[in-house]
Amino acid sequence: MRFLKKAQTSYLADPDVKRMLAAKKGDRNAFDDLMRKYYPRILNFAYRLSGNRQLAEDLTQDVFMKVYKSAPRYRAQSKFQTWLYTIAKNTCFNELRRKRWQMVSLDEPVDANAGELRKELPDPGADPATEFLQKEKENQVWSAVNDLPENQRMAVILRRYENFSYAEIAATLDVTDKAVKSLLSRAKVNLKNKLAGSVDPD
Repeated sequence: MRFLKKAQTSYLADPDVKRMLAAKKGDRNAFDDLMRKYYPRILNFAYRLSGNRQLAEDLTQDVFMKVYKSAPRYRAQSKFQTWLYTIAKNTCFNELRRKRWQMVSLDEPVDANAGELRKELPDPGADPATEFLQKEKENQVWSAVNDLPENQRMAVILRRYENFSYAEIAATLDVTDKAVKSLLSRAKVNLKNKLAGSVDPD
């Protein structure tokens, strides 16, 4: 019990945890602040996992509905970001398993309140041939990422595209830091094998 209280106290310094605790008490503005900050990120995260624009929108709305409904039971046992991405991960994977969606339209933009989101921003100075080759490269990479086992795919996305630390990935996936390093190492080998002769996964 002492350890739990100590852990809860250590996360109170996280301003987003403070906002969520305020939302727990009924502060709608605090919840709106969290949604404005994280909605574009979760939308892009869901799109990276699904490759489907409409599905990403639906999943993101589902994630924040779950956050809102869980507010009365919320406890500060991790960084808010970790807690939120854990909900997003479970929501996305459960739906993808159920519908067996495949990655499509990998360069299709997603509109969010904070602006248009893309997996990779095109180079405005590139000529059409270069841009075409770049898109082909991105499609090959994302197809390979999509073929990875779930935890490897999640670790790659969180590390490379969400800039999570090893500790943050470990907390989100509920594994050890050592396991995260192993997942990323195996993912790199798998991607190199899938992309051999065409794209450098680094």
